[in-house]
Amino acid sequence: MKPLFLCLTLIVALNLPTPSALAQNVDNPFVDHTPFEIPGGKYVTAEEAKHLWDQKAMFVDTRVSEEYRERTIKGAINIVYKEQFARTRLVGSKDEFDLAALPADKNQPLVFFCNGSPCWKGYKAALKAIAAGYTQVHWYRDGLPDWTKRGYPTQP
Repeated sequence: MKPLFLCLTLIVALNLPTPSALAQNVDNPFVDHTPFEIPGGKYVTAEEAKHLWDQKAMFVDTRVSEEYRERTIKGAINIVYKEQFARTRLVGSKDEFDLAALPADKNQPLVFFCNGSPCWKGYKAALKAIAAGYTQVHWYRDGLPDWTKRGYPTQP
């Protein structure tokens, strides 16, 4: 029985991600990277997000308030998406997002973002807005890190 147990333990240990993979979220089975599409909405690139920003679309930062206060896209509002299951596509029964904080006009162009993949907060919030009947929902998958890297306007 001991040799079988040791063999199974070794197999499990060899299949776990390395500490560096965990730190970088590279090939990490515990982290779910976001897709390049969103059902019922529009995935947008940095250039498309910037064009929407220039057109005065409402940007919704779904990250926690501390992150928002530190740095965000200039003019973005903060509506925190509280998720039960972080860094995964799973939507939990304890997830929270205040749809009442969105504009009453359901035709208002909205751009949801967070910290880029594997952050799912922007994606999940956009899905909630789509389900609530908003018609111009855009999801900026690469989020604040990409926006900042490109030198687009931010605010503390």
